[in-house]
Amino acid sequence: MLVAATLLASLMSAADGPVISYPANGIVNSADNLATDLAPNVIASLYGVNLSYSTLGVSASDIHGGMLPTVLPSTGVQVIVNGLLAPIFYVSPKQINFLIPSNLLPGPVYVQTTLDGRQGPKAQVILEESAPTLYLLDQQTAVSIRADGSVVNDSAPARPGDWIELFATGLGDVIPPIASGEIPTAAARIVAMQEFQVLLDGAPVDAKQIGYAGVAPGFGGLYQINLKMPAGFAPNPEIQIALGKRISPGGIHLPAQP
Repeated sequence: MLVAATLLASLMSAADGPVISYPANGIVNSADNLATDLAPNVIASLYGVNLSYSTLGVSASDIHGGMLPTVLPSTGVQVIVNGLLAPIFYVSPKQINFLIPSNLLPGPVYVQTTLDGRQGPKAQVILEESAPTLYLLDQQTAVSIRADGSVVNDSAPARPGDWIELFATGLGDVIPPIASGEIPTAAARIVAMQEFQVLLDGAPVDAKQIGYAGVAPGFGGLYQINLKMPAGFAPNPEIQIALGKRISPGGIHLPAQP
């Protein structure tokens, strides 16, 4: 135990530059903060120390040729995943939000950060083929909006027949294909559409109620699901999404009234 503590202290010294939190659960899916839900084209959050000198998020002026930047201006911060530079959304001394390159394969990969050319130690994570994960309004509520942009919440719940939009990450490849880090300008459905499901209280919604599952135009790494609320659900049902055998975490609810 003393040896481990000494090793950790030495890793986290400023002289060693940027360091990802030890152990590797310092790298998580940005939607649910779980290290088990990582896959190609997932928006991930990386936690550590000495990651950046400043705090900065991506802006429209950082987008060139329709591609997300791999370094934000004047930060000197890069994230390298198996030798590939990852697109970056946000940097701060203790957190980086980045996009896992979509051209990686499932399996173990190494993640490393650099700051002004100084490389930190590598951290290994396991990439799944997909990692369907819903974005949350709070710890127990899925983000959902109506076509007019109004938020679905307890004061304005979804009703049977309403069309709502859900937002996710980790739904895999799309048709037509999108390059890694490319910001989509038009709809592109997920390749595995026949394996995709929306579950309300564990029961799959009729596929005819799912109008679209694919990229969210204008946002790199973000997926959009258009769902027509069915009849017969219980109030505020638990909502999950599934892609094959991979299912998003439970305990998340949709503000909805039958």
